[in-house]
Amino acid sequence: MKHQILLLLFVGFLFFGCSVQNTNNHATTSINNSHLLDSIDYSLVKNWAVLPGNYPDNIKKYSVQNPQDSIDVFYVYPTLLVSDKDKRWNVPIDDSIQRNKVLNVAVRFQASAWASSGNLYVPYYQQAHIRSYNNLENGGKTALLLAYSDVKAAFEYYLKHYNHGRGIILAGHSQGSTHISYLLRDFFDGKPLQKQLVAAYIPGVGLDKNQFKTIPFMEHPDQIGGFVTWNTFKKKFDKNKYKWFKGKVVINPVTWDTTAFAQRELHKGFLYSNGKMYKNSFDTHTADGVIWISTPHFPYRYLTLTMQNYHPGDVNLFWEDIKENSLLRIKSYRTNQKSYYYAKAENKN
Repeated sequence: MKHQILLLLFVGFLFFGCSVQNTNNHATTSINNSHLLDSIDYSLVKNWAVLPGNYPDNIKKYSVQNPQDSIDVFYVYPTLLVSDKDKRWNVPIDDSIQRNKVLNVAVRFQASAWASSGNLYVPYYQQAHIRSYNNLENGGKTALLLAYSDVKAAFEYYLKHYNHGRGIILAGHSQGSTHISYLLRDFFDGKPLQKQLVAAYIPGVGLDKNQFKTIPFMEHPDQIGGFVTWNTFKKKFDKNKYKWFKGKVVINPVTWDTTAFAQRELHKGFLYSNGKMYKNSFDTHTADGVIWISTPHFPYRYLTLTMQNYHPGDVNLFWEDIKENSLLRIKSYRTNQKSYYYAKAENKN
């Protein structure tokens, strides 16, 4: 039993990671949003899972006393509403079960990877049920757009009241990455705010290289102003089952380029459920739109031998790699900003 519990903790995201494949399944429930809010007041602290100065205890140890104060991180969590028995299309932000999952799973194992990169912002939002992705024409699209309207409102409030011109890292996973991609489209792509974009980390979705007009897919570890994405599977996965990702771009989140293979010794750290970091855990290979990894080296690893899809661990499998790369891109961003201001000053003279 103890081993089973550890496995569940390791693959905690397995039970609520977004499915992004389109199917012909039809929803058996009608859309009923009577329990939802038309708008959320993001001036209220209670409507944010994380705000600077209000970090939950489970990520305080991952943050630093003097964060990168010129940088903000805006993180959107993945799908947590997954039960077939739950007939809701969207979940209210005051749902206690939802809030517990946000703080103790998503924030703890994902958002924490950026906790030392800057001021962390995590809004609660009326998230869409996982069925939405398989039933876009039968209620799913409406549910996802409602969820995005919350994320958009939170980001607008953040820009107006919190940002103050700082550089921005956008981060998400799965449904969270879907919403981040919409923020990139609506606020950054070809717009003045793009100058403040350090990087967007949006794993767990399938994106084209030219997904945006002016925001590039970043193919170098110190590149800034663009996005990176990846989808993680087990070695020798059945490619026929994952056609949705075929032709999509993918970065190797160990080397942060398009290297086809990275040896286990290059892997910097996997955040396990016991709070420990396990480095040199697996080899990483890039394939057509995805990456696959060898069986991770960590306690009770044999319990994962039957797993095919590591989508739930897209972030915490590469936790330390993400942290270090984020700091590297911040360094590049600051250097770029200094060059920009020096050039601007010289032009004035």
